[in-house]
Amino acid sequence: MGFSELFLSTLAYIGVATLLLAIGVVLFEVTTKSKEMELIRQGKKAAVYAFGGRILGLAIVLYSSITNSVSILDMVLWGALAIVFQIVLFYLADLIIPRLSMTKEIDANNEAVGLLLLFLSISIGLIIAGSLTY
Repeated sequence: MGFSELFLSTLAYIGVATLLLAIGVVLFEVTTKSKEMELIRQGKKAAVYAFGGRILGLAIVLYSSITNSVSILDMVLWGALAIVFQIVLFYLADLIIPRLSMTKEIDANNEAVGLLLLFLSISIGLIIAGSLTY
């Protein structure tokens, strides 16, 4: 492969991964009870932490889908599956912690809960990323 082919391939992966990241962010925003973007506009740090963690978690799983794929189509399939896993596991974790209403706590700007969600999203992303191998 020549430089131009490698360059175009790199641009294609970046473009498709960025699109998948945007789709994942939108899916998270649509499926959460808290509307983080509105809370972020209001200056609520807890929402920034939670939302930022979701973005990082999604980026981690997409990184793994890129590095472990053999083609763009392969990356799209694994990336889409990883996004679904990320969302499902995040909500399962929310159910496992029953004493804490994460939605209410984020709405109330509880920064500790926001940081917990940030670390939870990154941890889930790393677990999924490590699992996306042949």
